[in-house]
Amino acid sequence: MEREVLANSEDVDRKGTQDELTITDSFCPDHLLKNPHEGLLQPLADCDRCSMISGKCLYYHYGCDGEDDRGWGCGYRTVQTMCSWLYYGSRCGRSRPPPNLLEIQQVLVAIGDKPASFLGSREWMGTYEAAMVLDQLYGIPCRIVHVRSGGGELEQAVMDLHHHFLSSGCPVMMGGDRDNSSKGVLGVCTGKQGSYLLIMDPHYYGPALDKESLQGQGWVSWKPVKALDSCSFYNLCLPQTQK
Repeated sequence: MEREVLANSEDVDRKGTQDELTITDSFCPDHLLKNPHEGLLQPLADCDRCSMISGKCLYYHYGCDGEDDRGWGCGYRTVQTMCSWLYYGSRCGRSRPPPNLLEIQQVLVAIGDKPASFLGSREWMGTYEAAMVLDQLYGIPCRIVHVRSGGGELEQAVMDLHHHFLSSGCPVMMGGDRDNSSKGVLGVCTGKQGSYLLIMDPHYYGPALDKESLQGQGWVSWKPVKALDSCSFYNLCLPQTQK
């Protein structure tokens, strides 16, 4: 479950512990689909503004590496997708493949955010932990945007997302408390009928699907902001890279 932050946003930038990490390079599985959102039509006929990621990312999902992480690994998978974007774009000045699940846990234990018992566990992680992993492995600070409830308040955060995709282009991680399913956000579209988020859902479990199947089954799709849980708070993790 997500940690609730007190301010609307905060920068997460913890330096100085990289030398303590003993992380081995992972790999980018060749079977994972690149840019699964490509080809989707805009959700609004009267779209006034549409902003999306630039560059390449992989669709990481439950069990994609042979490890059954159903029920707890959605945040890890979203982080891996974000790391794949950094890996392909080399935005961090050095190219490091996305970490595996254990490596992500090792980072959080090494910096003191989690106890040693976290290693090898099935404990969840949220946007705050994602920000620390990206900072430690890639040197990328993140901004956490906190929205007290879905629906109307989340609609107000849409401008932050438009600005982010225009200035950075990196995928965003989204999570909440009542709606505690981690999601990747790859774009935002705004029109007179409201705003839509381009959601990449990591909860798919099964053999790799092609782009048409993922989109057809709704694992990558446009979702209206007003359809999100109005009783849940949401945190958005926005990596602060520059185009």
